[in-house]
Amino acid sequence: MKNSDKSKDKIHSLIEAFDYLGEQLRNHLNFKATRALNEAVEAALIQNTWFTTPNINSAFRNWGEVLHLDNIIDWLSAYPNAKWSNQTVGLVLAGNLPLVGFHDVVCVLLSGHRAVIKLSSKDKVLIPACINILQSKFSEIKERVQFVSDQLGSVDKVIATGSNNSSRYFSYYFKDIPHIIRKNRNSLAVLTGDETDDQLAGLADDICLYFGLGCRSVSKIWVPKDYNFEILFAAMYKHKDIIHHNGYANNYDYNKAIFLMNKEPLLDNGFLILKEDVRISSPIACLYYNYYDNQTEVEQAIAVNREDIQCVVSLINDNSNVFFGEAQFPQLHDYADNIDTMDLLLKN
Repeated sequence: MKNSDKSKDKIHSLIEAFDYLGEQLRNHLNFKATRALNEAVEAALIQNTWFTTPNINSAFRNWGEVLHLDNIIDWLSAYPNAKWSNQTVGLVLAGNLPLVGFHDVVCVLLSGHRAVIKLSSKDKVLIPACINILQSKFSEIKERVQFVSDQLGSVDKVIATGSNNSSRYFSYYFKDIPHIIRKNRNSLAVLTGDETDDQLAGLADDICLYFGLGCRSVSKIWVPKDYNFEILFAAMYKHKDIIHHNGYANNYDYNKAIFLMNKEPLLDNGFLILKEDVRISSPIACLYYNYYDNQTEVEQAIAVNREDIQCVVSLINDNSNVFFGEAQFPQLHDYADNIDTMDLLLKN
């Protein structure tokens, strides 16, 4: 058998393993999970108090839907030069959401490379649990994935995600090798006032899922003059129980107290504070908003802040936008910071 055929066979076997992983994640939601996966979830809940059962289930649901054989094959069809490789890619992962760094792991392995992974201290069990599931169907995974607790060691390429401060360190430290360095970003939404109840319910998910901690969480909205916020509040009511989370409630109380002491005008529904503000990054339990007179104002504001924006939620069908309710459920082709991860991985 030719080496190229062996390479394709190995990648296809790995694709089938990821398909199996997707099945196991779906099984977890249907109460058919393996004991090991249940134990990983229990450990994650203890390790990170922001990892609630609904939020972990949301991450599992998204990956369970994404990791279908046909989806993976269709995505990889855009990268016909993927082949089995001895190159090693270092991954420094974030941990603000359950499995938030898993897309990078998927990209590295399905591009044919080895992965050296430095997990976030906030998410140290869910990704290893997924790797163990992959290994049960494709034994070579054991040789293709290494977890480290300190330095990455000798690697050919790096993908690192962190804060704005750590990104400067990463950029300097890895300046001599091909890399993608990610920093803080936020997502925005543009409303017209013509949104349906279902679309506003989707926006409520975009804002509230994962307590608004993700880069795809909507932290700022633009609304037309005289917008009726009562309609938006009604759509968000399904997330009212978010206030029962201690960490979230503490942030809500603290930020509300600060705003009131500063005598700043607020809109408040009992679990989310809306404040008019030109900034795009709002604190936990807060949502910034601005009014607009015409679409051009919004487009200009987005253009000015583009480097700090992950995605824009809007009714406008544009390649750079996502529809209401889709921000927290990215597909395989939705790359962080709009940088094609596979493109870096497959360059010589």
